[in-house]
Amino acid sequence: MIELEGVPELIDPVMVAAFEGWNDAGDAASAAVAHLDREWKGEVFAALDAEDYYDFQVNRPTVWLDAGVRKITWPTTRLSVVRVGGEKPRDLVLVRGIEPSMRWRSFCNEILGFAHELGVELVVVLGALLGDTPHTRPVPVSGVTSDPDLAQRMDLEETKYEGPTGIVGILQEACTHAGVPAVSLWAAVPHYVSQPPNPKATLALLNRLEDLIDVRIPLGELPEDARAWQVGVDQLAAEDSEVAEYVQSLEEARDTAELPEASGEAIAREFERYLRRRDGSGPGGSGGHATADGSDSTPYLRDNPGGRTKPPKPPKPDAESADAADADTEADDGDSSSED
Repeated sequence: MIELEGVPELIDPVMVAAFEGWNDAGDAASAAVAHLDREWKGEVFAALDAEDYYDFQVNRPTVWLDAGVRKITWPTTRLSVVRVGGEKPRDLVLVRGIEPSMRWRSFCNEILGFAHELGVELVVVLGALLGDTPHTRPVPVSGVTSDPDLAQRMDLEETKYEGPTGIVGILQEACTHAGVPAVSLWAAVPHYVSQPPNPKATLALLNRLEDLIDVRIPLGELPEDARAWQVGVDQLAAEDSEVAEYVQSLEEARDTAELPEASGEAIAREFERYLRRRDGSGPGGSGGHATADGSDSTPYLRDNPGGRTKPPKPPKPDAESADAADADTEADDGDSSSED
């Protein structure tokens, strides 16, 4: 039994989790939870025992000085709680840590123990994967679940992915088997510029989370950071004609695939978000990464001793349509992939 001291009775609590590592391309997901914790001044109430779940040769502790006294910070997963004010206040339980090195089932059981004791009504796990998406277009964010009823009720995709998985997928399945509603939100990060941070992907995850749980999330300087990030990547791509050509091919494939969806629900959702923000309504004020096919990937714009790695050649014009359709299908299943 988990005993919680100093935690008040929570109001309609939702657990939001993210883990550094394979499921966190560009640090987009962990940065999103860190943003929530910072903006709402979260109070840490629990930390998992690092010795139980982490290989310290993989995730090393750090030493630091506090008034001349040496102290050690161990890699772990911490839980904090924040209260979102407004007409209908609610609480968020934030889970932020590193993908564990071992004992994943025990790790998930501990997280579920906290969720049970706190009366959590929904678990939302954030993730980010590397994909064939251009940095110049809106970041695709997929919402997936293993629960058919929840998928229908919340307008989500029911995951059909089979293949390698990370802690995001394991935690989601653990929640499903325990009868706790669980959703994964996945942002697709351009594989040719995967080094962190990626504020544009973080912003996209927060916008999707805002829609999902019906809270207004203060974004602070994140929109400006996202614009600056895109300008910076534009400049990097412009310096290499082969990269620029590749980005253009991704843009054409993306625009062709999404043309039928240029109107409808996506536009309506953006307009509703705009109205919420304008009126101030609504509650509240290392290593490789998962890809759409479950493999690891290396960023193309990262320098290395052998020189800059080049992207693959753009697809031939007569194959673009088929490639675009395949990429779109992979993104839907693959987003559950990494998640899973």
